[in-house]
Amino acid sequence: MATRSRIGIELKDGSILSVYHHWDGYPQWLGRILTTHYNSREQAAELIDGGDMSSCWADEIWGKKLPQGKYAPEYYSIRGEDCPPRYDDNMNMFLSNGEEYSYIFRNGEWICYNMNEYNDCDPTLVPIPIGNLAV
Repeated sequence: MATRSRIGIELKDGSILSVYHHWDGYPQWLGRILTTHYNSREQAAELIDGGDMSSCWADEIWGKKLPQGKYAPEYYSIRGEDCPPRYDDNMNMFLSNGEEYSYIFRNGEWICYNMNEYNDCDPTLVPIPIGNLAV
């Protein structure tokens, strides 16, 4: 089962460019991958430029194993789908997308919202665990 999430970057005017991320959207995995491997504005922007994805950190891309120790985003565009980044005018629009977690690169760091998709609560900020994963 997937833990759906959205990954965004805040632009200078407060708008947000974002993509859908299908697998392992929990802060314990996706949050740590983002803070470890996409920890600059340039890296975050490059990740988002690829469009919607199954996973941002895969060792196999649509059935093709990558060389040992290599990881890359598994973008839907690689298999021919047209899923470009989405533009939201503001944070309220970004946070109303229906995923379980939302991540935004803002002011030089990643922040995470639990969207409380399965209860009637508003989105809440949650901490991203510190420390690299094994990969």
